[in-house]
Amino acid sequence: SKGLIVKGRAALTREKEEFAHEHEEMKNLEAIVQEIKPTVLIGVAAIGGAFSEQILKDMAAFNERPIIFALSNPTSKAECTAEQCYKLTQGRAIFASGSPFDPVTLPSGQTLYPGQGNNSYVFPGVALGVVACGLRHITDKIFLTTAEVIAQQVSDKHLEEGRLYPPLNTIRDVSLKIAEKIVKDAYQERTATVYPEPPNKEAFVRSQMYSADYDQILPDCYSWPEEAQKIQTKLDQ
Repeated sequence: SKGLIVKGRAALTREKEEFAHEHEEMKNLEAIVQEIKPTVLIGVAAIGGAFSEQILKDMAAFNERPIIFALSNPTSKAECTAEQCYKLTQGRAIFASGSPFDPVTLPSGQTLYPGQGNNSYVFPGVALGVVACGLRHITDKIFLTTAEVIAQQVSDKHLEEGRLYPPLNTIRDVSLKIAEKIVKDAYQERTATVYPEPPNKEAFVRSQMYSADYDQILPDCYSWPEEAQKIQTKLDQ
């Protein structure tokens, strides 16, 4: 939001020093994109519409598969919409958003499903795995492992549909895989505190998964008893 990160810039934090350019200061994002020709744009500054039509077209001109992540929330703060991104890049962009967007059908008839980069893919499985085995410490490695497991759940068909993440309606299965991997690693690395070690890690994790389903206590079709119908008829009279 403050322009290109350059060396010599005032109040340059240590985290940004690695990415600082030997370049004069630039403030305009369109001009920066045209000058630097980036391969990836990641929007997290909550500036709605920051990825303009010109920027998206330029990204498509510079890259065969431009990576464009419009991660700001809510939708009104998104740097661009999925439709804008896909249509202005001729469907070549690798797109993810922080807000949910509907599938986009291109003039060619191809339908692309934008990925939502949301921590709902991460924290259920991580929490389940940590609690299940009583993990001693939650390290950065846990989240790298989680990212790898999520990526493994993306099939070739999903990729053809433009998805970067598995469909959200498979989140229970994804969470199970994450938790199972965390539990396996915890026992291998002796960082678990729940013993004895379960021989079947998947079954162990499944046994601790909460189900929000309610048992059906009534038949699907209920007919009033004839006697009750007669009483109702008398009351009506």
